[in-house]
Amino acid sequence: MGAALRAHGADEGLSSRNFDALSRYIYDYSGIKMPVTKLTMLEGRLRRRLRATGIANFNDYCDYLFKHGGIDKEAIFLIDAVTTNKTDFFREPKHFEYMAETGLPEMVAAGHKRLRLWSAACSIGAEPYTMAMVLQDFIDGQSGLDYRILATDLSTDVLQAARRGVYPRDMVQPVPADMKRQYVMTSRDAARGEVRIHPRLRSTIGFARLNLMDSAYKVGEPMHMIFCRNVLIYFDKPTQAKVLSRLCDCLVPGGFLYVGHSETVTGITLPVRQVANTVFKKI
Repeated sequence: MGAALRAHGADEGLSSRNFDALSRYIYDYSGIKMPVTKLTMLEGRLRRRLRATGIANFNDYCDYLFKHGGIDKEAIFLIDAVTTNKTDFFREPKHFEYMAETGLPEMVAAGHKRLRLWSAACSIGAEPYTMAMVLQDFIDGQSGLDYRILATDLSTDVLQAARRGVYPRDMVQPVPADMKRQYVMTSRDAARGEVRIHPRLRSTIGFARLNLMDSAYKVGEPMHMIFCRNVLIYFDKPTQAKVLSRLCDCLVPGGFLYVGHSETVTGITLPVRQVANTVFKKI
C-alpha cells in the first residue's frame, strides 16, 4: 500500500475523530448504528485489519480508507469486522412451531407447491438449516411439494462458514433427536467434536451476499416466508421502516414475515397483520 501509509509511530488507539468517520461510513453502508459506547469494541476488532493490511496505526488506516481510495477494497473486510453474528439452531423455537403447524399448511392449502423461503440475516447458517429441517420434515410423505431456501448475509466470513455447514457438536444440542439422526452427521474422528449438516439439506439452500441497505432486493420470485430476525435492532426507526417495506415487497400475498422476539414493527405502516408473536402475514 506504499511506504507513506506504513507505520511511522506508535499506535495510540482509535481517536474520536477517526471513530466518527468510521461510524458514519458503517451506518451509511450497512445501516448499523455505532454509538460512541462501541468505540472500544470497534478498536479491538479493527486491530486485526491493521495487522492484515500492514498498516500499524489507526490514523494511517483511516487515511488509507478515506483519503487514498482504499475504502473500495476494504469495505467488505471492515463490515465483516464490525458485524455481530449470534446464532443458534432452533433459536426462538415458537417461530418454527408456528411455521410447521400453521404457516406451511396455509401455504399448501393456498395452492403453493414449490415453496421459497429466505433467511435474510443467516449468519453462520444455523437459521436456514433449521428452516430446512422443518421444511423437510413437513414435505416428507407429501407428493408434489418442493422447496428452496435463500440465505443471505452482509458478512462474507459467515457465509463461507455457512456453506460448509460444519459446527461444534454442542451447537446442535437444541435440534430434536429425530431430526438430529436424519440431518446431522457426526465426524468419524470423535476428538474433533464436530458435526456437519447432511448434504440433503445443504443442497436445498443457496447462500449469497446481500446488503439490506440496497434499494431493492434481487431475490427472484416472491417468497412464501421471510425470516429477518435479530438484525432490525441494529437499525434506527427510519432504516427499519425501509427494510421492512422492501421485505414485504418480496412476499407473496398471504406470505409470512418473522422478526426477532425483541423487535417490533409498531409505528411502521406495512401491508401485514400480526398472526402470532412477532409473526406477520401479508395482506
